Amino acid sequence: MIDASSRPRLATKARLRFDRKSSRYMLLYPERGLVLNPTAADVLQCCTGERTVSSIVEKLAQKYGHGAPAVEREVMTFLQTLADRGLVQAAS
Repeated sequence: MIDASSRPRLATKARLRFDRKSSRYMLLYPERGLVLNPTAADVLQCCTGERTVSSIVEKLAQKYGHGAPAVEREVMTFLQTLADRGLVQAAS
């Protein structure tokens, strides 16, 4: 379960890659891949296991000029969806 104090990181089976052809980031995992929008790519670039979800939210709220509660809701939903798919996990 991902919460505000979690330190998310990509699962070992997942890789974040920049595709030069489409100029977009992709989340690659065995036999599949997801094309990410710029905001999703920003979130996943912060998922190194060093930052908490709260610090990721603060950084994105400043970057995009939105209120932290709205950003936190979106980030938490996104990360939990990826965690449910086994693509993101809380660092131990």
